[in-house]
Amino acid sequence: MTPVDVVLRHTPTTFVTNPNVPRGVPNVTPMTLLDTPTLPTSTAAERADRLTAAGSAWGERIAADTSAAHLTYTVHGSGQGAVGTALRAGRHEFFIDEPGALAGDDVAASPVEFALGALAACQVVVYRLYAQALGIQVDDVDVTAEGDLDARRLFGIDESVRAGFGAVRLNVSIAGPESEERYLQLRDAVDAHCPVLDLFSNETPVITTVSKRG
Repeated sequence: MTPVDVVLRHTPTTFVTNPNVPRGVPNVTPMTLLDTPTLPTSTAAERADRLTAAGSAWGERIAADTSAAHLTYTVHGSGQGAVGTALRAGRHEFFIDEPGALAGDDVAASPVEFALGALAACQVVVYRLYAQALGIQVDDVDVTAEGDLDARRLFGIDESVRAGFGAVRLNVSIAGPESEERYLQLRDAVDAHCPVLDLFSNETPVITTVSKRG
């Protein structure tokens, strides 16, 4: 289990942005993304309509058939370059790499950075979802995820330390007119329902099958 600490900051007029800088790893520079898609802008009213419609549709679908709630996600990865991976998730394609210090070409973020990114992104989704459900106004939400990793296990130097993150910290900054108490109420709801936070916080069974091709 990875301990996850959440710090909630309420900013009445704007949100606070924290730079994402690699911590304590010699010769590792910030990684770059090949492509940055541009998301369409949405007004608060448009976002509220979409969240309400999605929540209602899922509620009706599950009420009619509880098996509709059981989802299976699939991502396919294929090794490319030195240690990079080309991935496909449905119709979306993306790339993960490592910095030069880890034998990569540094053309994309690393697996552990994507893991933290998935956590941050899932938090944003669930903050939006439960702010709408609870009637709590959130004008903007910004999430910084930070994790501590001991590389000795990765390189087989010390098998007694954990291979993954020993600790993860989430800094959630919210802009809006609500009280601190209301945003803490929202945080509790998000923490109880965020799928990726659950992955980080609780043990998940993983079954690996290895097969030989050709």
